[in-house]
Amino acid sequence: METSAEVRPAGAGRGGRDARGRLAGTAVMLGAGVSNQVGASLGALAFPVVGPAGVVAVRQWVAAAVLLAVARPRLRALTRGQWWPVAAMGLVFGCMNLALYSAVERIGLGLAVTLEFLGPLAVALASSRRWTDLGCALAAGGAVAVLLRPQPAGDRLGIALALVAAACWAAYILLNRTVGRRVPGIGGSAAAAGVSALAFLPVGAWALWHQPPTWAALGCAVAAGLLSSTVPFLGDLYALRRVPARFFGLFMSVHPVMAALAGLVVLGQHLAWPDWAAIAAVVAANAVGAAPGRRPR
Repeated sequence: METSAEVRPAGAGRGGRDARGRLAGTAVMLGAGVSNQVGASLGALAFPVVGPAGVVAVRQWVAAAVLLAVARPRLRALTRGQWWPVAAMGLVFGCMNLALYSAVERIGLGLAVTLEFLGPLAVALASSRRWTDLGCALAAGGAVAVLLRPQPAGDRLGIALALVAAACWAAYILLNRTVGRRVPGIGGSAAAAGVSALAFLPVGAWALWHQPPTWAALGCAVAAGLLSSTVPFLGDLYALRRVPARFFGLFMSVHPVMAALAGLVVLGQHLAWPDWAAIAAVVAANAVGAAPGRRPR
């Protein structure tokens, strides 16, 4: 019997498919991250016309329309025990975006997103007991001290708003876990987006009435809804099915750098070298905090 040189070991095909899947997932994560920060910077271009509240309202409406159309959740079938975390997540999501965009208007996209990432870092550190996590907390604290150094008076309020966004993001993560356990599929996230859109109806109506939008500003706000909410959400769902969760967490830690670069290219927001060092410290702390470690004995 002849032995073919083309015989491959068992599982080789699956390994190749897994490698291609991880490569595709990584590419999608990169595209979704760039889309997120570019969308945020485009939304910031509309601030002089409609303000952060108007941009966030349009963003919430666009995201809800797309996600509800994609997921088509059975809203009437949700029980009271399912509705309260869905409603809470929707309200927290809206508050997070409003606080973040208000901070972006004052301190720039890079610094605002960097401070916002302290929320996920706090959740990661609170659920771990590694000694390296203490170093992560100290590094993040030092970065915050650098960002809090004496600056123009308006910066203090911007920093406070970014920290509010961080707290909202931490709450959003915890609520998202609850919704994921109680509501199957992506129906819970779509329903939460709908709740957020409804909550922003009066806010958006008031903002757009007092600051009538131009077509250019409205286009930037719609682009923010598509690029910063819809594309990252669907992209993350695709990526999480193809890459390990720990790698996804590590990749998410580079978002502050992406935000700083998007702010520089799109908005012309220049940062001083201490700010870049603080961003690097937060990125490193997020990366180490998201990395897998040995379980404590």
